[in-house]
Amino acid sequence: MKNLKHFLTKLTLLVVSCLLFIASGCAPAMDCSNLQANESCTRVLFIGNSYTYVNDLPNTFANLARAGGHKTEVGMSAQGGWMLSDHVKSSDTIAKINSEKWNFVVLQEQSEVPAFQQSRSQEMYPAARVLVGDTRQAGAVPIFLITWAYRDGLPQNGMPNYASMQAQINNGYLVTAQALNSPVAPVGVAWQAVRDQYPQINLWQADGSHPSEEGTYLAACVFYADIFQHSPEGLSYHANLPTATAQALQKVAADTVFNGQWGIP
Repeated sequence: MKNLKHFLTKLTLLVVSCLLFIASGCAPAMDCSNLQANESCTRVLFIGNSYTYVNDLPNTFANLARAGGHKTEVGMSAQGGWMLSDHVKSSDTIAKINSEKWNFVVLQEQSEVPAFQQSRSQEMYPAARVLVGDTRQAGAVPIFLITWAYRDGLPQNGMPNYASMQAQINNGYLVTAQALNSPVAPVGVAWQAVRDQYPQINLWQADGSHPSEEGTYLAACVFYADIFQHSPEGLSYHANLPTATAQALQKVAADTVFNGQWGIP
């Protein structure tokens, strides 16, 4: 009798936990451990700075991926304000690239560097070339994260508003990615689409630079569509955002990725 009561108690706790799990919209724990013979796992390493670690972009993406039924593991090498040239000189970053059998390695440059031709040629491209080479040598696919511009642009540098700075950033990443024959994740392109279609959704924090939770979720949705070539529309993981907001960001991400040529077959 005691064993029966114990079993029923455990069963009740399990049912309650499952109900809470479903209500929260959280993704199941689908990491790459205990893979079956016919199962695959997607491992993604994110290299960048605070644009990557604020709101934890890697795990936001992983939660989306798991909600979509994809076993996924992520890693991150990110330091505040770092450029790709800093990562080239970092033994920790290089060790991270070689620490796992990554499928993809995401490369995110400092926020202003891609917007300036001189910075691109002297800083971004040489570093990107090294990191792309290291990534490919480790057996992974490099992906450039096209970042978003500042909310108010860089007026002191001839970019008087968001749109003018975003155009330069897009160009900087696309030129670099094309030269290195690498795919991109068009986060900045999707960012501009949200600005145009859903101006009520705030993608920036108060500093006009770092992403809000909405901005990070949008970036994660772009990576989901880009890497898995499936739409994130309808995924249950909303990262605590209102349902309507999450659905809008999912749709823009899908439209952006599938209406462009970004290099991932």
